Amino acid sequence: MECRQCASPLERPGDYCLVCRTPNADAVVLDLERDRATLTMLDDETVVGETVVTTTPEDGDESGVVELRNFAGRIADEVRRKRPEEVYAGGDREVLRATRGQLRYSFYRVTDDDPVAAVQSRRGDRALEVVDAPVAEKLGGSHSTLIGGRSGRNVIQTVAGHPHVKKIIPGPIDAGGSGSRTGVRAKATRADENGNVRLLLRDGSSVQENRVVTTAMDREMGERVRSDLNEVLAEAELQ
Repeated sequence: MECRQCASPLERPGDYCLVCRTPNADAVVLDLERDRATLTMLDDETVVGETVVTTTPEDGDESGVVELRNFAGRIADEVRRKRPEEVYAGGDREVLRATRGQLRYSFYRVTDDDPVAAVQSRRGDRALEVVDAPVAEKLGGSHSTLIGGRSGRNVIQTVAGHPHVKKIIPGPIDAGGSGSRTGVRAKATRADENGNVRLLLRDGSSVQENRVVTTAMDREMGERVRSDLNEVLAEAELQ
């Protein structure tokens, strides 16, 4: 493949050109399996290349952790070669979590069976603003108490760490509910017409409804943020 700007040869499809300093892909879609990752590079909605990274999963706790980290590192290295504006990922949660931890790009989850087609269909949508602020600055409102102690705070920190969350406003605690499950569980519920969602925290019979203000401006985009928040909470084993 050649650079679209200066026609210099590129070592890998969609690589950032080091000659003329021009990106050749503005998004990377990751289709992740435990032993195989397919990276598809997009320029707007056009596929400009594909790269496959494979691994052989290791048995054993220590060797498995090292192998997974190395696999995720190779995937992350391929992404960095492109210098994309956005990264979309779907598939194996373990691989996704390990890869996301090694990247510092706007990172979006895709739950469709065909992640490339799903991303192509939404590339024309308005990009959401990214809020780069400390977690403490995102917590507001008149109620400061959170149920669940440290686990409840972990939920709030996880949600507040999302790039499209502006603020979390804790609500009052209802201790009159019913429930036999122990431990804190959280769920982001349906977005409203302004793109904001509710975050329900449950700890035994106690329930707390918290308002999450997002950068989405309508229900459709808010639903995407809601879905992403629930994926993050599930990965953190908080659902």
